[in-house]
Amino acid sequence: MNKGRILIVEDETKIARLIQLELEHEGYETKAAYTGTEGLSLFQQEDWDLLLLDVMLPKLSGLEVLRRIRSADDHTPVILLTARDALPDKVSGLDLGANDYITKPFEIEELLARIRVWLRHPASDDNTPRSLGIGDLVVEEKTREVYRAGQSIELTPKEYDLLVYLLQNPNQVLTFDQLLTNVWGFDYYGDTNVVYVYIRYLRKKIDDPFPTPYIHTVRGVGYMLKE
Repeated sequence: MNKGRILIVEDETKIARLIQLELEHEGYETKAAYTGTEGLSLFQQEDWDLLLLDVMLPKLSGLEVLRRIRSADDHTPVILLTARDALPDKVSGLDLGANDYITKPFEIEELLARIRVWLRHPASDDNTPRSLGIGDLVVEEKTREVYRAGQSIELTPKEYDLLVYLLQNPNQVLTFDQLLTNVWGFDYYGDTNVVYVYIRYLRKKIDDPFPTPYIHTVRGVGYMLKE
């Protein structure tokens, strides 16, 4: 059964081939391109359900490919493949319209989870709410509404930002530093207490009233959102 068509634009041929094999094993149809120009051409010639796009590409950078794609297509989900220390690229990519990013090296299960999220809740135009979710927990990003088991949950702006970041990175351990950098910014670097406090706030609202907790502590490291 074809679960969807995914275009992989990645100049490291071994990584591209590995991703292709794993995705095809999961039931996706794939093609791979190894330069920015080739990837852009393939994207424009055929219909795709999702694009995996490396940021560092020869001939045309991944960010330039993304910019050109978004000038004509604002709905196909795009997941960026970025270097571990390339925070400016991640920020620029999201500003240009990327839906998500994953940092190399990554576990293939993490990538598959991200793909499932975006194919279940594809990017859409500005008139249609986009959802993030796990289990019976749903966030409508356009309206900032949060529901669990059909019940509306009121969150503060920072609680909401923390929950969205956790939902964007399901089934993986997020360190204190990752949470601080991506939710609070560099000004809070090293202040792990603020993470602990807000995780506690969030748990009281989305976990404690329900039988199954989603936020799990990884002692000494950080937290993980999983069913």
